[in-house]
Amino acid sequence: MENRQLVIIGAGPAGLTAAIYGRRAGLDTLVLERGLFGGAINSTADVENYPALKRTEGMALAKSLREHAEMFGPELRECGVESVSIGGNGKIIRTDKGDVSAEALIIATGTSFSRIGCKGEDRFAGRGVSYCAVCDGAFYEGASVVVVGGGNAAVEEAEYLTRFASKVHIVHRREEFRADVLVVERALANPKIEPVLGYTVDEIAGGDMVEQVVLKNVKTLETKTIPAEGVFIFIGMKPELGFLDGAPGIKRAQAGWIIADDKMETSEEGVFAAGDVREKFLRQIVTATADGAIAAMAAYEYVSNLHYLESALFGRPHAYALLISGIDPGHLAIVQAAEEWKKSSQTDLAIIDVYRAGRIKAKLGVSELPSVAEISGGRAVRTSRISSVGDVKGFMAEAPVR
Repeated sequence: MENRQLVIIGAGPAGLTAAIYGRRAGLDTLVLERGLFGGAINSTADVENYPALKRTEGMALAKSLREHAEMFGPELRECGVESVSIGGNGKIIRTDKGDVSAEALIIATGTSFSRIGCKGEDRFAGRGVSYCAVCDGAFYEGASVVVVGGGNAAVEEAEYLTRFASKVHIVHRREEFRADVLVVERALANPKIEPVLGYTVDEIAGGDMVEQVVLKNVKTLETKTIPAEGVFIFIGMKPELGFLDGAPGIKRAQAGWIIADDKMETSEEGVFAAGDVREKFLRQIVTATADGAIAAMAAYEYVSNLHYLESALFGRPHAYALLISGIDPGHLAIVQAAEEWKKSSQTDLAIIDVYRAGRIKAKLGVSELPSVAEISGGRAVRTSRISSVGDVKGFMAEAPVR
């Protein structure tokens, strides 16, 4: 099986930034992408909220991100990820081009937006049809736009669009909004917002850009046309994580987003999440790149610690290790006593926190903590559950296996 230090799934802004930082840190880095490198920004006509770039085309930014990553030499591989298996002995990524084992894994697969499926939606994507008000709202200064959806996201984004547009129509198929009452009341108090309830979008039409939206009444099936220069669709979005169906250990929020800490690490050691796929407040290009940089440096720290532990325990002819969990207060008392004993007796004992190093724990064959292990010739020859530093002393006083 192919073995790599760092595997990144997804080559959008988060994944490519992670590749830059991962390679700069010296990690053997592989990026897997099933679609266009650069991600969803390839379908964005203009970007004007990315720092230092006053305005650029989405495809141009995507191309620049890829070229920047390629400068540092990660392998960029076009393939589909079918499943991920995570265990103490590593992370196995199964793709349509073979299996890959990773010491550290960054998931940066982004999101997909729910689509209406009406005539004209695909044709005008990036040319009047948008799925992000924060990204594209400023392009519609003084224009008339349509917002599709009835939940909190749709109503809140409609209110945001009134900063730019002269008129915002909120189209929803039901006779009342699904959004919270206070959210709806605040939005409808804005004179620029006009609700259009009981209608669906039948067609988005125009020439080179969107010019009008054809609506259909859900009861009478009668149609009417609204002049509009932009259509913002907010009927739902979801993280692209189908390949994680076989990896239930990664904790996810109710809507499916991956939960990660401030170092982008998930509930599984050595597995990180970056970009829009993560449970977070704001999903933008700049937040995705920041996530990618953090995730890569956290992955570097993880891999470095892993290699150090491998060397300290298995790269020596003989070693003893006290294995504890750093989050267990009872274990910390044993650690303190063990460190005092080491200092006073010059004992050669490695104290290893395996709370985030399950791979070491599995390699030693230890199932319970705290435990002590004797390693000889690169493998554990004895292990024992302990409850005090006295147990450690007794274990080490026994004649070593030769």
